Amino acid sequence: MEHPIGNLMDTTMNKIKEMIDVNTIVGEPIVSPDGTLIIPVSKVSYGFASGGSDLPTKKENKDCFGGGSGAGVTIQPVAFLTVYKGDVKLIPVDKFEGTPDRLVGMIPEVIDKVKEIFKKDDKKKPAKSDDDFSEITMDDTDL
Repeated sequence: MEHPIGNLMDTTMNKIKEMIDVNTIVGEPIVSPDGTLIIPVSKVSYGFASGGSDLPTKKENKDCFGGGSGAGVTIQPVAFLTVYKGDVKLIPVDKFEGTPDRLVGMIPEVIDKVKEIFKKDDKKKPAKSDDDFSEITMDDTDL
């Protein structure tokens, strides 16, 4: 015969498993009107405790047990994963802890800005050809 505390713990764990699945951590994607795909990402923490005791009885061959259990679950949003026109970004919910965290968090954004600057410079420069006389000034001509 199995002890009642085992049944109590099994029931508690099964109930926690029912509440938490993969969609709790990585949420269902949301599509905004402009086509941006937003995926919520969460942190799930849970814990449980149970206990009990066999109680003395005056009757023979009768088991008397008293016990209880409890559980707690915390779901905390951590970030949002966004996808827009092939550009994927992770937007954290929490503020940065300090300067080093902030600097590390800014690196992807700075790299994107630098790439944009170089792309703009490449578009502005016209392709040079052999018959391009645009660099000749009045000082260069003998009149």
